[in-house]
Amino acid sequence: MIEQYVCDLQETDETRVAVVGGKGAHLGGLSRIEGIRVPGGFCVTTDAFRRIMAEAPSIDDRLDELSRLNPDDREAVRALSSRIRRTIEGIAIPDDIAKAITRELARLGEHAAYAVRSSATAEDLPTASFAGQQDTYLNVVGETEILRHISRCWASLFTERAVTYRRRNGIDDGAVHMAVVVQRMVFPHAAGVLFTADPVTGNRKVATVDAGFGLGEALVSGLVNPDVFTVRDGEVVARTIAAKQRAVHALPAGGTREVAIDPRQQEQPALTDAQAVRLVKLGRRIESHFGRPQDIEWCLVDDGFQIVQSRPITTLFPIPESGDQENHVYVSVGHQQMMTDPMKPLGFSMWQLTAMVPMHEAGGRLFVDVTRRLASPASRAGLLDVLGKGDPLVRDALETVLDRDDFVPSLPDTDPGAPPTGRASAPSVKPPANPIATDPAIVTELIERSRVSIAALERDIRTKTGPALFDFLLEAFEEHKRVLGDPLSMQAIMAGMEATWWLNDTLQEWLGEKNAADTLTLSAPDNVTSEMGLALLDVADVIRPYPEVVAFLQGVEDEGFLDEMAKLAGGSEAREAIEAYLDRYGMRCVAEIDITRPRWHERPSTLVPVILDNVRNFEPGAAGRRFEQGRQKALKKEQDVLSRLRVLPDGDRKADETKRMIDRVRTFIGYREYPKYGIISRYFVYKQALMEEARRLVRANVLAEQEDIFHLTFQELHEVVRSNQVDRRLIEQRKDAFRSYHALTPPRVLTSDGEAVTGAYRRDDVPAGALTGLPVSVGTIEGRARVILDMGEADLEPGDILVTTFTDPSWSPLFVGIAGLVTEVGGLMTHGAVIAREYGLPAVVGVERATRLIRDGQRIRVHGTDGYIEILP
Repeated sequence: MIEQYVCDLQETDETRVAVVGGKGAHLGGLSRIEGIRVPGGFCVTTDAFRRIMAEAPSIDDRLDELSRLNPDDREAVRALSSRIRRTIEGIAIPDDIAKAITRELARLGEHAAYAVRSSATAEDLPTASFAGQQDTYLNVVGETEILRHISRCWASLFTERAVTYRRRNGIDDGAVHMAVVVQRMVFPHAAGVLFTADPVTGNRKVATVDAGFGLGEALVSGLVNPDVFTVRDGEVVARTIAAKQRAVHALPAGGTREVAIDPRQQEQPALTDAQAVRLVKLGRRIESHFGRPQDIEWCLVDDGFQIVQSRPITTLFPIPESGDQENHVYVSVGHQQMMTDPMKPLGFSMWQLTAMVPMHEAGGRLFVDVTRRLASPASRAGLLDVLGKGDPLVRDALETVLDRDDFVPSLPDTDPGAPPTGRASAPSVKPPANPIATDPAIVTELIERSRVSIAALERDIRTKTGPALFDFLLEAFEEHKRVLGDPLSMQAIMAGMEATWWLNDTLQEWLGEKNAADTLTLSAPDNVTSEMGLALLDVADVIRPYPEVVAFLQGVEDEGFLDEMAKLAGGSEAREAIEAYLDRYGMRCVAEIDITRPRWHERPSTLVPVILDNVRNFEPGAAGRRFEQGRQKALKKEQDVLSRLRVLPDGDRKADETKRMIDRVRTFIGYREYPKYGIISRYFVYKQALMEEARRLVRANVLAEQEDIFHLTFQELHEVVRSNQVDRRLIEQRKDAFRSYHALTPPRVLTSDGEAVTGAYRRDDVPAGALTGLPVSVGTIEGRARVILDMGEADLEPGDILVTTFTDPSWSPLFVGIAGLVTEVGGLMTHGAVIAREYGLPAVVGVERATRLIRDGQRIRVHGTDGYIEILP
């Protein structure tokens, strides 16, 4: 292969990233768009970079050393990357490369001024922009200086910031190569950045223009605040004109300097409205060419715009595909299910196939389209009330969208006389009418129905393999939905929830007491999730008497530890206790709605830190004592409430109604957790069968590794099993996309314009400086905050307050050892809230950015009754 060391910008495009890097490829593509002016120039290709790297064999050893460094060891990364840069800058550019560069300079004008710009192959990508990670040099004059700055661009591939950024995006240092763009300098009157979508809200129909005088470096470096123009539908809808006291200008002999702007000019706009609108039109043309919103650097020269860079805006959350041009409003499934992390394709496709309503995927997350229910007045109030009970921020976000009269059209009600779904928003002092009796036998029957159905699934799936397995699973998914939608099950769930709402609303009105049901539901029967946490205390009781086993568990690093442990004194008893726990709860795990996540049965070491915390922090018999203490506390609260009611006017009637609702909530509220347990039990059966298919595909050399199936949808995997063929490039693309999705924050509410609507609590009863959330479990507790993002890394002491992004049932074993709970995601009836109430933990959920605003180890006070957190000095 003949090496090519330089190529003209107009000879390249987006298909040649491997040759000219991301920036060069985008500039080449830009130069081909009709009506878009790009300063002339050329690229020094990655062939030249590889040649330079080959001149210093020691670099390979240093790259190996760099790959082994802990990315958090900033001092070591800084020192080693600095050595690599010095080595590269010290390599003389070979004559044939230098001659190729100087020929291009002679063609373009060897005495002209140039911008010399890094263009790495992992740069300006759809999933990672690498903005500002490598170096750019402006107004470079003369062949010698240009060659020197090309070397500096090569070396800048190994700045500390670029190395760290690659690590965070899962990109190998040795797999990235550097090209360099050399472009004729332009000397603009004004320059800046155009975002073809609002970079804050994500709205794709809104463009923002940042503008300042002189070179754009003044804005990029933060030297001045820019003028900001907001453009929508061809007109400026908002503008902010800043006082621009400084600018960056080019020097005649090369280089740049800061200059002061004449005070009379400082508050003049850098662009007219007409120029801003014209620039946005150019931006829309560029966006259309690249097929996604763009971050564009521009210069204004003689009333004409020149484009010097365009890259994808990688921070925008993707929009679900609707297949039409209508307006849509989407609500996040993850915020309802307490799992806002991205899901792999097999995970989200199976959740879609087993869900009761249609769901749409974007950014590895699932959303429900609620547009039609918002459009109908009959269903709108009920939807807002039900979602608002779960998460007030969702309700407020939806109301924000509804306030824009033109976004969600009002549709006529199909049945004007039909009651709204969900609970009426106004508190009612009448007990709700329910079609089922307060009978514990109903819960017993429902649990048995679920157990029988899962046993049949386990029995029948054993003989199914190949395409027949997938046909069977499609039928099993229908049974899955039938069980989930069992009318009696739904009635039992609603009976418990409505009784809870009635008690809270009514007792606040009658007695002035907030969230009284929190105490009345302590140690409610049949709560499989709270039982799971207490059962791990029983496991600790078995292990605690055997110090050799305890010491062994402290060093567990792999999943074969149960067999090794059995060889120790007391090890057999410990293994038997853990295996019995796994038999009942081993299908669970963190983020369990994603079938691809490793279950406790597959990775039992996940439970070891929690078991050891229980051994250290609790006395024998703690599980039984805790449950009984909760039961007695609930009973005492019931007696207190009833006695206070009886002294009120019409007190006997009020007390009798309340007693009926207390009995009802204690009969049904525990069952609220069981359907999820049933779903996840089924998921584990499905997964075991699919993993057996994956093993067969690996043996047949169709797949490289078993977990490759996670990056295929269920439908795609069905076809792979049928054909024994797979597109391995698709799997690699999916892996890259999944990594990129971790950097995205899913919104609670998302519109088809791409706008992420966050919502607000809009409360004035919270102290200044406090963090606001949703009160879900009463009480006030003060203690040390433990900010924990991974359950496996939990190290808790009695009295600690757990602060995390979200909790699902798998976190319940941690709840027995903490004093309070704070989460970023959650609602009144989500699992973390239910279990916090069950264990009597003061809890506030839905606290935006809690894990970033609260530092690990800080002392905080959690106001679980009023819904806020104070950070203490």
